[in-house]
Amino acid sequence: MVKIGNLELGDFPLLLAPMEDVSDPPFRAVCKQNGADLMYTEFISSEGLIRDAAKSVQKLDIFEYERPVGIQIFGNEIDSMREAAAIVEAAGPDILDINYGCPVNKVACKGAGAGILLDIDKMVSMTAEIVKAVNIPVTVKTRLGWDEKTIRIEEVVERLQDIGIQAISIHARTRKQMYKGVADWSYLAKVKQNPRIQIPVFGNGDIDSPEKALAYKQKYGIDGIMIGRAAIGYPWIFNEIKHFLETGQKLQGPDLEERIRVAKQHLDFSVEWKGEKLGILEMRRHYTNYFRGMPNFKAFRTEMVTAENYEQVSGVLDQVAQVYADYEF
Repeated sequence: MVKIGNLELGDFPLLLAPMEDVSDPPFRAVCKQNGADLMYTEFISSEGLIRDAAKSVQKLDIFEYERPVGIQIFGNEIDSMREAAAIVEAAGPDILDINYGCPVNKVACKGAGAGILLDIDKMVSMTAEIVKAVNIPVTVKTRLGWDEKTIRIEEVVERLQDIGIQAISIHARTRKQMYKGVADWSYLAKVKQNPRIQIPVFGNGDIDSPEKALAYKQKYGIDGIMIGRAAIGYPWIFNEIKHFLETGQKLQGPDLEERIRVAKQHLDFSVEWKGEKLGILEMRRHYTNYFRGMPNFKAFRTEMVTAENYEQVSGVLDQVAQVYADYEF
């Protein structure tokens, strides 16, 4: 049984990665219904929280059916991160997660996210202050290092464990790699084989099929898997992996009716949570993924991403159901 604090997550939990502009409550809802064991919010700026910025505060929204759920924060100032941690705890999550892995320039080049991998001592000091500031479990998401010359992931995990974090998720790429190249999970195996490291270690990067999930579980010995991009438009991946791990058999993938049902559910929640205009706008990144692989779909995609109200989007989805009624994935 994998545990974070007193949270029991099963023998091999599957986590939904925190993804900016993706891992919002509507997306988390459909992932939870399809087997995600632990989910994290989009990352939230510590500076935005302590300044009560509306966009940052809205990201604190969590719902009972999501539990267990973690709220993730990022920043480069220890005092601001400590203050933000207290605000997060007041929002009632099960876990507070610290983002030490975001590779994008606007974050990393300011010393936050993966940028702090260039200053491990500061990472440890910041984490220690956050752990002391809250009474809920603190976890960390990070990368192997800034580049291939600065990979010190075993040391990082040891030191963060020593000051009180209760689990770590490691994206098996460096910051320099961004999302390119192949994730190198051999470093995660070294972390797991280190006898000093006792906290759960979750692997992240390149898991996009049940077969790969099983192979990486067996080869690298990690405690669970965090799934990010592979879940966008395909929340079924969690249950498919679970079924394959348990039985060795592949589940039948979702048919067109199921894809449209979940896409509509996602849309409904998005509009309910954000209002019609913003809810429709922020759903646009998901449509193509729900119908990935369907032939001659460009015209429908264009209609979806240019539709301006709920009725228009719903109408296009109904058209898709009619035109592709006989299509088999």
